[in-house]
Amino acid sequence: MNALADTKTLLGELIGFPSVSSDSNLDMIQHLAERLADCGAEVEIWHDETGTKANLFATLGPKRDGGIVLSGHSDVVPVTDQDWASDPFSMTEQDGKWFGRGTCDMKGFIAAAVAMAPRYAELDLQRPVHFAFTYDEEIGCFGARALANTLREKGIKPAVAIIGEPTSMRIIEGHKGCYEYTTHFTGLEGHGSGPDRGVNAVEYAVRYVSKLIELKTDLRSRAPEGSRFEPPWTTINTGALVGGVAHNVIPGKARVEWEMRPVQKSDADYVKEELHQFCAHTLIPAMQAVHPKAGIETEVIGEVDGLEPMTENEARDLVMELTGANGADVVPFGTEAGIFQGLGMSVVVCGPGSIDQAHKPDEFVSVDQMEQCLDMLTRLSAKLI
Repeated sequence: MNALADTKTLLGELIGFPSVSSDSNLDMIQHLAERLADCGAEVEIWHDETGTKANLFATLGPKRDGGIVLSGHSDVVPVTDQDWASDPFSMTEQDGKWFGRGTCDMKGFIAAAVAMAPRYAELDLQRPVHFAFTYDEEIGCFGARALANTLREKGIKPAVAIIGEPTSMRIIEGHKGCYEYTTHFTGLEGHGSGPDRGVNAVEYAVRYVSKLIELKTDLRSRAPEGSRFEPPWTTINTGALVGGVAHNVIPGKARVEWEMRPVQKSDADYVKEELHQFCAHTLIPAMQAVHPKAGIETEVIGEVDGLEPMTENEARDLVMELTGANGADVVPFGTEAGIFQGLGMSVVVCGPGSIDQAHKPDEFVSVDQMEQCLDMLTRLSAKLI
């Protein structure tokens, strides 16, 4: 078996599926399912509630706990308004690079993992190897969260997960989470000449933002000792405050769009509890003293847990052995890794290609990076028997 040639062929096929997050990924998932089933894998496809998206979970080897998961997301970002030198959904090769939307983020890893499946299938596997391919990572990791729930319900308990996001084959053992919210304020409109007869939604939104700024400062003192992140603490960013219609009208509606990037889940819990108490005991009573129907509601846009570095991490130690690396890093960008960690697995992020190429026109992965990835996955064979 020529793993590189097979990977190139499969990657070209995967690039041909324009699996942008706004569209269905079913054709790509079915194609991968057929490839894995052909080599004897037990394949399951779990659809979302719309029936237009699906996760794939396939297993080679014995049905028992403690398996190793090779995971990637099937969706890609749009190419709208990007100036590509070639068709983004038709893979091309030039100067030792494979070009196409998703080549590095992250169909390259998926292709390499599936290309290795026939080799794994020939082994007397003592440890299961799982393939987990998800939907909608790019817009909130919705597929991975659904997959995690399904694995819990079915009692499937792998021990290790390798998330093949583009890291230039560096081992990543930690990244911050990304929690995004829109907080809506409902007040009572009125004439600007009588501000006490209305509930100014913008003013309450400003008080809410002031609380966010206070918490933003508090979080600096909660940075874990020896944190390797930059900055080392959990951050909060207020992205927008929108409200009002005219200078002489008491605004009845306002919204605040904000996010936090927690280095540890306890920070996220702290921020949410502080905001809940502030709204429940300070802001809302004052609003409803004037207008009983006034209120504050926070819409969760997405809550993606970070990957917390762990002192004991089988995945890190395993991939260090497979790649010959002598250390692991942390990165600022987010992945699905924290969701797998939340299932009790040890997790690392390690895959071919550079994040610098992701989401850009003329996205590519180098052949050298793909060879390094295949070397890692080939050496994994010895850990499965």
